[in-house]
Amino acid sequence: MINEIIVVEGRDDTRRLREVFGPVDTIETQGSAVSEETLARIEAAAEERPIIVLTDPDFNGQKIRQKVLEVVPDAKQVFLPRSLAKPHGKGSLGVEHASAKALRDCLANVLTTDPDFVSDLTQHDLIAAGLIAGPDAKDRREQLGDLLHIGYANGKQLLPRLTMLRISRADFEAALKQIKMHEAD
Repeated sequence: MINEIIVVEGRDDTRRLREVFGPVDTIETQGSAVSEETLARIEAAAEERPIIVLTDPDFNGQKIRQKVLEVVPDAKQVFLPRSLAKPHGKGSLGVEHASAKALRDCLANVLTTDPDFVSDLTQHDLIAAGLIAGPDAKDRREQLGDLLHIGYANGKQLLPRLTMLRISRADFEAALKQIKMHEAD
């Protein structure tokens, strides 16, 4: 049973979550142009119960996530890997396309944000790891995001995301080790 209120993009996401988890409380943003009224509803709901943000793993989903974090900075975060949010036919990436297993796995890896967390990771660490610049940087960032359950981030977003989600150097290095082992195969 999920006790938190899940912020999703639309009714198809709510429908899919209820198919998998049964009764789930959601607040739908109705897309990336989140209204002030919806943000106020999210903020008020967060005073009663914890909030989890689960948006599509795309630019608009990230835009919504940022808007929610502006009004609820300590909102819990879950990220669905892009590879698990692909439609079966035409269409865009979306929570509504995820399998039951993908949604269960995703919601088993809830991350909390901490605006005051200071990371010891640096931009130099990301460059040295081949996550910024280079022919395979995008693929490596996507693998890192999946392994750490932080979603995909471009080179500019990666360090702030690692910091916001309190990813430790040890977890970062363990994920890099897995990526290198995968590349060696």
